[in-house]
Amino acid sequence: MRLKSLAAISVIVACYSCNPTGPVYDPLPILGNAVIDTQHVNGKQLIDTIYPQVPSFGLIDQMGNKLTEKKLDGKIYVADFIFTTCTGICPIMTTNMEVVHKAFKTDSNFCIVSHTVNPEGDSVPVLKAYADTHFATYPNWYFVTGDKKLIYDLARENYLVSATVGDGGAEDFVHSQFFALVDPNKHVRGLYDGTDSTQVLKLIADIKVLQRVFGH
Repeated sequence: MRLKSLAAISVIVACYSCNPTGPVYDPLPILGNAVIDTQHVNGKQLIDTIYPQVPSFGLIDQMGNKLTEKKLDGKIYVADFIFTTCTGICPIMTTNMEVVHKAFKTDSNFCIVSHTVNPEGDSVPVLKAYADTHFATYPNWYFVTGDKKLIYDLARENYLVSATVGDGGAEDFVHSQFFALVDPNKHVRGLYDGTDSTQVLKLIADIKVLQRVFGH
């Protein structure tokens, strides 16, 4: 699947609060279309770049608890979109995500959020059984369900894993192999083919980059 063209804005983060000895260079781009905000204050032109962020949401995890964006505050996390009865790419993706989970499962500042794209079929008990099958420890790895339109909008508009167009209705379907890496400021910092083991290793390396940048 080819992704739609995205504006990738490279940034340098001077993370003095995380590293008092000096700035930390951040080599990862921020994905999405940035907005340039221009204001005039006291006769001076002030220019600010506003980077896209994952918005507020409310979903239900495999334990029956509500997961909101607030629970992810300050965390680095990886998002993907699967469904439990998938016999194609999802088993490969989730097996590869196990590798990511194993690498960081003792880090309280990191987690994984796997969204079902079949919320009608993937109930909380079904997600719990699926999570157990893949050795997911809670709350290091969430499997979430909820409103279909919300999940599909997140996949397309915010996590940028799908270039398809749809309304989240009964005939709409998102099926993407991409993992999205999100930083503590809720900016998407990379997309990785979850069926490709080399890309998964790159994801793990980039998570470590963000850990250094944000002092985790």
